[in-house]
Amino acid sequence: MKNIFALIALLGLFLAGTYTVYAQDTADTLATEEVVDTAVAVEEAPAEVEEVATEEVVEESASFHQIIKQKFIEGGPGFMGIVLLCLILGLALAIERIIYLNMATTDTDKLLNDVESALNNGGVDAAKEVCRNTNGPVASIFYQGLERSNEGVEMVEKSIVSYGSVQMGLLEKGLSWISLFIALAPMLGFMGTVIGMIGAFDAIEAAGDISPSLVAGGIKVALLTTVFGLIVAMILQIFYNYLIAKVDSIVNSMEDASISLIDLLVKNK
Repeated sequence: MKNIFALIALLGLFLAGTYTVYAQDTADTLATEEVVDTAVAVEEAPAEVEEVATEEVVEESASFHQIIKQKFIEGGPGFMGIVLLCLILGLALAIERIIYLNMATTDTDKLLNDVESALNNGGVDAAKEVCRNTNGPVASIFYQGLERSNEGVEMVEKSIVSYGSVQMGLLEKGLSWISLFIALAPMLGFMGTVIGMIGAFDAIEAAGDISPSLVAGGIKVALLTTVFGLIVAMILQIFYNYLIAKVDSIVNSMEDASISLIDLLVKNK
């Protein structure tokens, strides 16, 4: 009898231990699944956040262009179109001048060395050939100076000064039109504002009452032309100042190179 009770007790202990191990395994499995689910959720969350952020960026980008388009239309096609035309023409002239001035930039030190080497080896004709094969106003001035080299240094100086003025005129060509568009764009904007204000007061007079929405809408539309005119003027002013600085740099190089050419001719006389 005692053996039966002992066997039953041992069987109960075994079943209890088995249940405890199974419970622990089940708990560990559930914990592992929760960790995996949490990791998956954490991995999926940034992707969802990135997708939402991307959609928000796209919406903001699209809305920005839509706002610019809407404000442009609200400003009125008449004056806003003229202001836009000023921007297009001004940018076209600025880009053309930038290309021309970059092509007109010459390495004066290298040109002087080539001219000096040509004078020492082949004379004036060889130096003129070097200038003829080199682009830029500095080479053109050198060529004109070498053309008068047989008439004396004074004639070379006069030729350089005269042809230098011609080259300066070519460098500054078109800049006056850019300055015109810089002044014209905000003036057109102010004119559109004044005309818009007149239209707003006419609407108030026709309505016989001052409506805040009517006044605010008319003033907002009127001020849009001024804003776009000022923006156009600022953009063109940046290009204009860059072009002026570029012209001044080329002119200084021309003057320094001309003095060096005269010294070189006096040396090789």
